[in-house]
Amino acid sequence: MPDAVSARLMDGASLARRLLADAAVRAAEFTTRAGRAPCMAAVLVGGDPASVTYVRMKQARAREAGVESRVSELPSSATTGEVVAVVESLSGDPAVDGILVQHPVPAQVDERAVFEAIAPAKDVDGVTMHSFAAMAFDLPGFPSCTPVGIIRLLDEYGVDPAGRHAVVIGRSPILGKPVGMLLLSRDATVTYCHSHTRDLAGIVGTADIVVAAVGKPNFVRGRWIKPGSVVIDAGYNAANVGDVAFDEAVATAGLITPVPGGVGPMTIAMLIEHTVMAAGCGARPDRR
Repeated sequence: MPDAVSARLMDGASLARRLLADAAVRAAEFTTRAGRAPCMAAVLVGGDPASVTYVRMKQARAREAGVESRVSELPSSATTGEVVAVVESLSGDPAVDGILVQHPVPAQVDERAVFEAIAPAKDVDGVTMHSFAAMAFDLPGFPSCTPVGIIRLLDEYGVDPAGRHAVVIGRSPILGKPVGMLLLSRDATVTYCHSHTRDLAGIVGTADIVVAAVGKPNFVRGRWIKPGSVVIDAGYNAANVGDVAFDEAVATAGLITPVPGGVGPMTIAMLIEHTVMAAGCGARPDRR
């Protein structure tokens, strides 16, 4: 058996603070030039406590970076048409630079239809099919915030995915699928795992990079982890527990993200950075 190692923690909170400080400088320059601050508009449907908390956190970070934050609130009884109408109105408002639809939305609302109502130039959360396609073809655009935040963390810690085996656990359209595509664009060999995957533990055991995005607390066990591998925990569950059994994995991994303080802060930082870019403060990200 290889000797156990004590993993180095990947501090997303520290990196996020630096990114937000940089965004604040560019936002101030834009405000001076344009006579208004960059503006991010959030759409919140219903009063789900977690969603309300997330929107408030995003608003607070936006204000700290000198970005105006608006919230359009709709009742939990809202129809797809009503939500789409709000998003279309924001898409057509020249004073709005970025649009965020807080998800999930109530069951009766067609989330995909709502996402597709976002003008691509304002899709700072990277949730539209247009944004996914641009990302998949390595074209400039706004990728999903959590996936690109993960890539920025890997860059920060000198992890080059080229030639490495990356295992992504989860295939959601705004996390699992796009992070796999971003890793592929960095020349990783990517394996997607999901609810129908056979021998998940065995596959994870071959991974140089593991991205856990399944939404189940402590789902990935430490004994699955290849010694010295990079473990990215993109899950967030009750009581600050991630998808990875941290106390087990930290003894085997080489690098690991904590929960909280790892991926979460990066998601918000990328959202603010994208909004500032959408306002014209620098080029849109090019992942090549």
